[in-house]
Amino acid sequence: MRVMVIVKATKSSETGAMPNEEMHKMLTEMGKFNEQLVKAGVMLAGEGLQPSSRGKRVKFSGSKRTVIDGPFSETKELVAGFWLWKVKSMEEALEWVKRCPDCMPGEESELEIRPVHEFEDFAAAADPSGELRQKEEQLRKTIEQRS
Repeated sequence: MRVMVIVKATKSSETGAMPNEEMHKMLTEMGKFNEQLVKAGVMLAGEGLQPSSRGKRVKFSGSKRTVIDGPFSETKELVAGFWLWKVKSMEEALEWVKRCPDCMPGEESELEIRPVHEFEDFAAAADPSGELRQKEEQLRKTIEQRS
């Protein structure tokens, strides 16, 4: 199963401040943790995100699109980074998360683990002929070839 591990933003991560000595230590520890994930065949992707002040949101209302400039107010609802992992179970993902270095030293922080929908979750209802599944598989192969 694939899971997304979401690093929740904090007030500090939203400032966009460049790393200091404490942050450098955390980044070094995080690099070692990421190496363990890669060696174990768990990590598929992972990145930190810039503060929401550099982002945009697009609100959909029927055919209308409204662009909203950051920063966004509710820090606890924002994402500061993510990993995409391939694990055998939610329990395995939890074990990895418990080993993770503190992402936001000096602040209370939170990681969220969410299963990724697989095509099979929708197949019976949405694709009885299998045509959509074939297209999905081809898209994934194309993406993998580009990586």
